[in-house]
Amino acid sequence: MRVNLLFFASLVDVVGSRRVGLDLADGSTVGDVLTRLESDYPRLGAYRSILLTAVNQEYVDPEHAVAEGDEVAIFPPVSGGRTSEGELTRMRPDEFYRITYDPIDTREISRNLLRDDDGAVTVFEGVVRNHSGEKKTRYLVYEAYEEMALAKLEEIGVLIRSMWEIGAVGIVHRLGRLEIGEASVVVIVTSSHRRAAFDACHYAIDRLKKIVPIWKKEFFEDGEVWIEGQN
Repeated sequence: MRVNLLFFASLVDVVGSRRVGLDLADGSTVGDVLTRLESDYPRLGAYRSILLTAVNQEYVDPEHAVAEGDEVAIFPPVSGGRTSEGELTRMRPDEFYRITYDPIDTREISRNLLRDDDGAVTVFEGVVRNHSGEKKTRYLVYEAYEEMALAKLEEIGVLIRSMWEIGAVGIVHRLGRLEIGEASVVVIVTSSHRRAAFDACHYAIDRLKKIVPIWKKEFFEDGEVWIEGQN
């Protein structure tokens, strides 16, 4: 059988390609895929203990069996590409999720989500800072497993609506090149009362940093580096 592999962030540099087709024996698992890749690309051995894997846009463990035509994504821990100007959006009443390459208009999104019976709007806006430790940052580039990232944003929104009495939720992440001071991610939560909005917003951004497959590359005056598995 044949499966389709996707690589992200620094793994693209290791493999030399974002997409690779792989022929496997029937009954093979994700672990078998990783073992095969280590043989073909020995540098992947250094990543084996931290790699994350997804099959058809759902996180899986190495024991998961793969089938003909599966899309197997392999990537380092998320942190938090393509050069097109498109975007992915999912909307329902009181919910808004987007992956975009365009600047984020936080004010407009907040205005569209606000309901007449809301008494609070909590906004978290993550912006690009001009340094990382002692090094001066010139700009950042974000990339993502875009379809899965959008699904995980939605998953977080649905979860916080089940955990707190909130009104509306909006989560947007920007990809591509971002300059100093530009917003990379925005989380907006409305509620009748401030405490629920604060708590839900705080939880949402923490959860996003852990499960949404988005990575950033920092560009300094003397080089560049992928930020993987860090805040």
